[in-house]
Amino acid sequence: MKLRKNAFWAALALPGIAWLVVLFIVPFYAVLAIAMGKLNQLFESPVAVWNPFSWSSSNVIDVWHDLFGSASFAGPVVLRTVVYVFVASLLCLLIGYPVAYFVARFAGRRKGLLLILLIAPFWISYMMRMLAWIDLLQAGGYLNKALSWIGVSPVNWLGGQSVTVILGLVYGYIPYLILVLYAGLDRIDPSLIEAGRDLGLSRARTFWRVTLPLSRQPILTGLLITVLPMLGDYYTNQLLSGAASTSMIGNLIQGQLGTPGLEGQGAVLSVLLLLVLLVPMIYYVIATNRSSRAAA
Repeated sequence: MKLRKNAFWAALALPGIAWLVVLFIVPFYAVLAIAMGKLNQLFESPVAVWNPFSWSSSNVIDVWHDLFGSASFAGPVVLRTVVYVFVASLLCLLIGYPVAYFVARFAGRRKGLLLILLIAPFWISYMMRMLAWIDLLQAGGYLNKALSWIGVSPVNWLGGQSVTVILGLVYGYIPYLILVLYAGLDRIDPSLIEAGRDLGLSRARTFWRVTLPLSRQPILTGLLITVLPMLGDYYTNQLLSGAASTSMIGNLIQGQLGTPGLEGQGAVLSVLLLLVLLVPMIYYVIATNRSSRAAA
């Protein structure tokens, strides 16, 4: 009976496993074969090496020199990406948490309407939203017109401004964080908050002692969902800046994958980025398991 039950659940998981193998493991191994492969010197095209025993480390060595060598040019790009993502994710949290908290706790009968308004950005593609920002921030855009009304000279927002790229990341990814935070805050038992008030805590201390600790897991989940795509983002800088001074790791990978002879190094950077992203994902799984055990 137990064997039959296990076979049933295994059969249910089989389509998902097949999907994962076909659309993740096989493409990942193809990228790895190119990263550890060789270069056709005649055509300057990558040669994938499928046999792990024949892999070459030349692309890895070249990327290491690009990151940490004396003539490093990729190191500052990686550092800039980390700074941009940190600032953007922090702004997302500072803006998104109060919004999610208000909808979950005080929206009342308007909760459904506000949720629709929060989900509305998902109905428009990310590129279209960035193109809308270009119209807003260009030299003759609405923002510069508004600044001219108060006597401020026009700002070249699209001319390689770091603040433009960071705010573009915030604008593009903050809906993901708000929805996750709302889902977590809405599940908090109101009786726990009432108990804190009954014990003499003020509204502020109830928030710090009860609500915020209970929302730690939604915060972690929301940041994970926003930080991971931000690290690999290249459209935002490409559309809102395009300058080398604001390029991110995604732009570097895109440039190398599109340059003859550098595809292998781009593949190595892609694999390294994936390995870095595994660290917060593993931490998230561990933290989630600990939270589930504590709740049980």
